[in-house]
Amino acid sequence: MPGDQTAPYTTDSHTVPRVTLPRNLRVAPSILSADFAHLGTQVDEVLEAGARVIHVDVMDGHFVPPITFGAIIVEAIAGRVHDAGGIIDVHMMVERPERHIDDIARAGADNITIHVEATPHLHYTLAAIRDAGCTAGAAINPGTPADAAREVAGDELDLALCMSVNPGWGAQEFIPASLDKLARMRARLPDGVVLEVDGGIHETTAAPCAQAGANLLVTGSAVFGSEDPAAAYTAIAAAAGAT
Repeated sequence: MPGDQTAPYTTDSHTVPRVTLPRNLRVAPSILSADFAHLGTQVDEVLEAGARVIHVDVMDGHFVPPITFGAIIVEAIAGRVHDAGGIIDVHMMVERPERHIDDIARAGADNITIHVEATPHLHYTLAAIRDAGCTAGAAINPGTPADAAREVAGDELDLALCMSVNPGWGAQEFIPASLDKLARMRARLPDGVVLEVDGGIHETTAAPCAQAGANLLVTGSAVFGSEDPAAAYTAIAAAAGAT
C-alpha cells in the first residue's frame, strides 16, 4: 500500500525501492502552490483529508526558468508525510539530475522523477535512483513524443509522467491534446508502470485524465491556491473517482 516504508534491499541486478507506488487512482497535491509560511500545516491538512502522495517540484533555474527548492524542503516535510503513511513524490525539473539524486533521496524522497529531456544518461540516472532506494520516474514535456521513455520502460522505470502543461509554473491551463497522449502512453507502457499526469488538474480535468489511463493526478494551485486545501483535495478526488 502507499507509504509502506522498509529499508531498500538489493538483488543481483539493482536495489529494490523501499516503497511501493500506488496502483489505485490517487490525487497528489503539489506543494509548489502552497503557502510556505504555513507549509507544514497545509501538508497536514491534505494528509488528514486523505492524500497519501505529496508532490514536490524541484526547479533549478536552468531546465526551467524558476528556482524553487531542493533537499531542505523534502527533509522538512518527510517526517510528517511518512508518519501519515504517505509518499513523497519528487519531480526534478533540473539539468543533469544525476548530480542531485543522492541528496534528494537522503532527504526523504520516496519517488524521484527526472525529465528525459534533462540528461543524456536516462537509463543510468533511473538506475541510480533505484540504487538510492527510491522508485524511479521519467517525465516528458508536451512537445516530447509519447514513447520517449519506451526504451527504459521494461527495465528501470516505475513511473511515467506526462506533463499536461509546459513545466516551470503553476496555475496553467490544461493542454487538451494531453488526453490522447496519456491514452497512447498507457497503451505502450507495461502494466506495472504508474502513469502520472501533471498540469492543469482540477475538478473538471481530473476525471478525463483518469479515463485516459492516468492513475496518479498531480494538482497544485487547485488545492493549495484555494481557501480550503483539504476541501479542494476532497472535491478533486471525488470528481476523479480516486481513493
